[in-house]
Amino acid sequence: MVKYRSLETIIKFSQVSFDFGHDKTIIDEASFSVRKSMKVALMGQNGAGKSTLFKLINHVLHPSSGTISINRHLVVATAEQVMAAKNMDLTIQEYFSQQLPDLEQHELLKKVSVVLGIVNLKADRDKIIRLFSGGQQARLLLAAALIKDPDLLLLDEPTNNLDRAGIDHLTQFLVDYQKSVIVISHDADFLNAFTQGVLYLDNFTKKVEQYAGDYNDVVEQIAVRIEREQRQNAQMERGIQENKDSANFFAHKGGRMRLVAKKMREKAEKMESEKVAVRREDKTIRAFTIPAQDDILNEELRINSFTIMQHDALVKKTSDTFLEKNTHLLITGPNGIGKSTLIDTLIQGNSEGISLSPGVRIGSYRQDFSNLDFNDTVHDSFVKANKEAGGAINEQYIRSIASGFLITSEYFYTKIGKLSEGQKGLVSFARLVLQKPGLLILDEPTNHINFRHIPRIAEALSNYKGMMILVSHVPDFVYQIRIDKILDLEK
Repeated sequence: MVKYRSLETIIKFSQVSFDFGHDKTIIDEASFSVRKSMKVALMGQNGAGKSTLFKLINHVLHPSSGTISINRHLVVATAEQVMAAKNMDLTIQEYFSQQLPDLEQHELLKKVSVVLGIVNLKADRDKIIRLFSGGQQARLLLAAALIKDPDLLLLDEPTNNLDRAGIDHLTQFLVDYQKSVIVISHDADFLNAFTQGVLYLDNFTKKVEQYAGDYNDVVEQIAVRIEREQRQNAQMERGIQENKDSANFFAHKGGRMRLVAKKMREKAEKMESEKVAVRREDKTIRAFTIPAQDDILNEELRINSFTIMQHDALVKKTSDTFLEKNTHLLITGPNGIGKSTLIDTLIQGNSEGISLSPGVRIGSYRQDFSNLDFNDTVHDSFVKANKEAGGAINEQYIRSIASGFLITSEYFYTKIGKLSEGQKGLVSFARLVLQKPGLLILDEPTNHINFRHIPRIAEALSNYKGMMILVSHVPDFVYQIRIDKILDLEK
């Protein structure tokens, strides 16, 4: 094993730029370094290019200009955000064989046993990945990275789909981890527990800003800097206006006074050029309302029975859960118990123990975005949602809704499969506004979403007037939403 010197730089970006196509800059002249054993948060708005930065480190992508210096002995592994569709029908053993194809099977199984223990997941080697819950798949993704024994671990939204116990376990693992980590996350509490620095990818300047300290320290540093820059610009603005006013006054005096006026204009122009480009904070989505379906008389949902996974066996449970219009239900339970499976049966309407009034339009937000057609453009997806609600196609209205979710014209004709996970989430919420559902079903709707948007989303869900079913492992989010009933699958 290679021994690195103390505080050795293992990655260095020097004036690195990356362009998507000919005219879309994702990263512009980024310069930063990561040292051995550093634990760094990579932050930025949805779609800013964080995952692109990971791909540059992994050599999946190559910079348009600049240089990336990486220690040649460095082993880098990435825990992806979501399980790839091509892996869903593999067994555990087959999946890990892909990670280490040259390893003898008996040695592989030993390593698999170790990494599954690290991520706190019990699983038979012949179990199909599709049968795992979203939270269990998240643990598999981390285990697949760890089995490579990396010197640098790249984590892309690792807390998504994890229940509280899973997040606590992951947090403690990273606190104890002795090697280097760069993690993308919108969970401030999670980041604050173990990170010592922040790389901030500014969505406007396309620059990477490097800060010392944890997330809270960075927010404070940025706020102080913005206040200082705004104060400095306000002083400059007063000086500029005074020189312009004086120039206008002397310009009418004639003679030598015109020369004085010219110098004052030049001074005002110089001061204008010296104004500081104040750092712009990430935009937040506009406050929004999800209209409830209003073309049916009766809206009722009854859950009389459902199936859960208990001790690796399917168990049927009885229930007397009843929803009507303007009723919000929270479904709770640990990873793997069957929350997503229950949601599937609700959406597909194929369970004997569940009945829904005819004509109720269902709008869904799925943690794996299976509610979206990845081959649709964003525009096509919005038009389809609008048609479901029986609305006439109004381009101006559709674009107005999209704009509120920061979906600009540059993405309108992009296929959904090409969007970042965060952008897919915002597309999903925009579709719900256009769709006007009578029953709203949301499975982990904060996954991949920038924390700045969460209060707006919580407010919209809380005010929703139709029937709503919510699954979320984020207590701070749930507390902001009106919940009328709780169905605890574990109890």
